[in-house]
Amino acid sequence: MTHCFPDRLIAEAQAGDAAALDRLVRRIQDQVYRLARRFFYDPDLAADATQEILIRVIIKLGSFNGESRFETWVYRVAVNALLNARKAQTTMTFASFGEDLLDGLVDDTARAPEDHVMLNELRIHCTMAMMLCLAPPARMAYVLGDILELEQGEAAEILDITPAAYRKRLSRARAEVVEFTTRTCGLANAAAPCSCPRRLPAALKCGRLPDGPSPDLADAPRYADIAACKSERQAAEHLVSALQRATGSLRPTRDVAAVAMRLVAPPD
Repeated sequence: MTHCFPDRLIAEAQAGDAAALDRLVRRIQDQVYRLARRFFYDPDLAADATQEILIRVIIKLGSFNGESRFETWVYRVAVNALLNARKAQTTMTFASFGEDLLDGLVDDTARAPEDHVMLNELRIHCTMAMMLCLAPPARMAYVLGDILELEQGEAAEILDITPAAYRKRLSRARAEVVEFTTRTCGLANAAAPCSCPRRLPAALKCGRLPDGPSPDLADAPRYADIAACKSERQAAEHLVSALQRATGSLRPTRDVAAVAMRLVAPPD
């Protein structure tokens, strides 16, 4: 996602113009939330992390000197906060996640009806939860490169590693995600054991999904469209990356920017 931050707006915010600072913070909150949402998976954790990151951006804004793009600088502040967060640790493995997906799968006679809203909810939750199987550094490399589609040089700069080290880290993370997805997910491989219609009854029964659609997934591509766009001619890693990106814009459902502004500069 490309953003454009006018130099004048940044300069005015750095000079103490409260209105400019408010506009700037509001322009970056979606960018920060999407990164946090894909890193943490949980929307509440992502919103809390976004608020903390916006506060850090406000406090550190004077240190931005224009040597990199402002968006790159914001990502670096965000990545440092996310990787150092207590909640960043890997919470499951691909092996345990695969076992969970297969537990309770129904056969085709008992599969869920064509409830495309909840099938889509399951599709997105499953692909996003998959990120938690990656160790935090690998997870961040994958999110920056294959989901947010940042240039490898920029991603390396954000992570403060060499481009060669970043390529190696991304390649390993991508290989793990591609191998698991193509082995497990019916949207990536028609021969795979798990499919959303066969998984949905167990996911609802076990509380793996909310009672209704998640507000921040409202503009995600439809399940039918995703299911229809599979192509055996498409390279596996491209198909898997496309599935990971098919979440919609992931905008926060609460005004975290306003809270961050109040906490840093409370009203008189």
